[in-house]
Amino acid sequence: MLTVFSEKHALRDSKTELVGGELVPPFECPLRAEHVLKRVKQVALGDIIAPCEFNIDAITRVHNPDFIRFLETCWDEWVESGYKGEAIASCWPARGMQQRIPDHIDGKLGYYAMAAETSISNGTWEAARASANVALTAQSAMNAGAREAFALCRPPGHHAAADMFGGYCFINNAAVATQAFIDQGAERVALLDVDFHHGNGSQAIFYNRNDVMFLSLHGDPKQAFPHFLGYADEKGVGNGEGFNHNYPMGPGTNFETWAAALEDACQKIRNFGPNAVVISLGVDTFEHDPISFFKLSSDDFKRYGKTIANIGLPTLFVMEGGYAVEEIGINTVNVLQGYEGL
Repeated sequence: MLTVFSEKHALRDSKTELVGGELVPPFECPLRAEHVLKRVKQVALGDIIAPCEFNIDAITRVHNPDFIRFLETCWDEWVESGYKGEAIASCWPARGMQQRIPDHIDGKLGYYAMAAETSISNGTWEAARASANVALTAQSAMNAGAREAFALCRPPGHHAAADMFGGYCFINNAAVATQAFIDQGAERVALLDVDFHHGNGSQAIFYNRNDVMFLSLHGDPKQAFPHFLGYADEKGVGNGEGFNHNYPMGPGTNFETWAAALEDACQKIRNFGPNAVVISLGVDTFEHDPISFFKLSSDDFKRYGKTIANIGLPTLFVMEGGYAVEEIGINTVNVLQGYEGL
């Protein structure tokens, strides 16, 4: 299987994350990608290539151009304002307040942020843009005839909505790749999110569309980030009604329960009849992941890779979560090897 990877991911190396009222070293760090790349090489999964450069238009097909400009200029504006730390939102346009974009960077951050845990630092934009190029390069390989590919994206993307960042995500790589399939002739694409956290950004981007089916298996938002989206009764609106499927599951969920939800999601994909499947591949469902509460073992990842293969469609894997425990590499590659029948 082809892997696409950019060394520019390391430019995203923020030092602060807000957790439990403390600023701590981020769980989303460069070591994550290095663990995965190391394992890809160890098992000789296939060729590893650097991404091509793509026009920004491929990104603004799913993201608001003003939001993308904000990401590009945020750090410079923050520094020019005299702030010494990393850029962290401190206020939001909450219920009853005007939904206007302020001129000052402090207000802009709050307008575009979904949460305060994700800081923006020097190099964030460059890494996020490269991550989107990784996804687009892998998608292009499939459009040229590859049956499957792995986009080793970092930073991840599935929490990023059309005009909102957070949850370690800035550009929604999986959504960008999904839209690229549509733009290049696919009539329908399925986007299956197996990350522990609900892909709120992906859901929001495609919620009123019937050419993309979004399905997400995740921790119950009553207990898990992002808390305010991901409930089972969210089915889509307008043309998208019936094309959004959420599978929220509670603390301690084991593989048998999780796998049953995956089987149901895969059957819905078969019934939908897409031209391609995009997998938001988060492996933070692992039993020892530091910020989740599912109980999948390393062997389970290989088992569900086979389940995804049984859909029988061209499949693009886009890296999402799974945090800096060494098993992130083993678990990610287990999914890909399971898919390949290895």
